[in-house]
Amino acid sequence: MKRLIIARHGNTFAPGETPTRVGAKTDLPLVEETRGRGIGKYLKQKNLIPTKIVAAPLKRTMKTAELAAEELGYSKKIEICADFTEIDYGPDENKTEDVVIARIGQQAIDLWNEKAIVPEGWKVDPNQIIETWKKFAEQIADNETVLLVSSNGVIRFAPYIVGDYDEFCKTHDIKVATGAVCVLEFESGKWTCSEWNTKAFKFVD
Repeated sequence: MKRLIIARHGNTFAPGETPTRVGAKTDLPLVEETRGRGIGKYLKQKNLIPTKIVAAPLKRTMKTAELAAEELGYSKKIEICADFTEIDYGPDENKTEDVVIARIGQQAIDLWNEKAIVPEGWKVDPNQIIETWKKFAEQIADNETVLLVSSNGVIRFAPYIVGDYDEFCKTHDIKVATGAVCVLEFESGKWTCSEWNTKAFKFVD
């Protein structure tokens, strides 16, 4: 058995603020700690204790990893992996959703959220991201549990690890919420998904 736990960072916009499409070039800090701490509390509660914590090198992902590590009592250094930095939204980077929809249309947003089909103008190489996920999963050692903190645009390609992506999309929301947890497990020669988009902060005190 080996395990890959994937978590999305916490909130970067406070209640009442108008969110924008935050990608790799917009390095916002967290505005709260609840969701990051919720990840750590939830994993501890479920006895899903990481032997390694990895985070993308953005303020929001690093801080979320640090908060989760504190709650887990994880004392080792958090590893930084630029391969899982958020995607580049191109001309839509840091724009409000109404502006983005005005440029590319609602259907393009729906296809991105339902099947990870990249809208025109976004600087995304799906094949590269998919191979990065697969390679990372392959390198996890037996009996190892890795927690990786990344962002929404990148995480939606992780299910390619478990096989038929189209089938996965039919039964799961690939747009992972802030502070949510996904659990992939490798046993008997194959990867399976035991949890996807679990809003960890809702299940802890």
